[in-house]
Amino acid sequence: MTEDAEKLLLVDDDEIFLHVLQRAFKKRGFDVHTANTITEALALCEHCMFSRAVVDLKLAEESGLHLIDKLKQKQADLAIVMLTGYSSISTAVEAIKLGALNYLCKPADADDILHAFEQAQGNANVEISNQPPSVNRLEWEHIQRVLNEHDGNISATARALGMHRRTLQRKLQKRPVKQ
Repeated sequence: MTEDAEKLLLVDDDEIFLHVLQRAFKKRGFDVHTANTITEALALCEHCMFSRAVVDLKLAEESGLHLIDKLKQKQADLAIVMLTGYSSISTAVEAIKLGALNYLCKPADADDILHAFEQAQGNANVEISNQPPSVNRLEWEHIQRVLNEHDGNISATARALGMHRRTLQRKLQKRPVKQ
């Protein structure tokens, strides 16, 4: 590792995935630092200036959206890619509004993430689906939007949706429907 290696912050609560990404980025010449929580990530930012960060949306009971905002306050020019296995339109929009450069759905490898960092400009030629989203996908999107409006508070979201808190928790534990 050279002194001038680009510093990369990886934040994910999945230890195995984090380790795999760390090794892959080290092989590509990055000086990689890892964190499992928002607190750990912010502590690393006190001692190190990063040029890039990869932040998971769901960090145990915390939201990576909060971390994007805090990282940008500490290091305004930090390029951030949000990575998630729980994608939704509302979280993608919020991540970009908070300062993320890109939003990427898992599974993703180091090459996918590097490509996401390089895609700073939008693509007006992106393919538009001929089919509307399924009812299940619409439900997932609606739940994510309401959850975001209630700052991730499960109980408040369940009340707003008129559903039992446990039912909402079960729905949130499932992966989102593709279409």
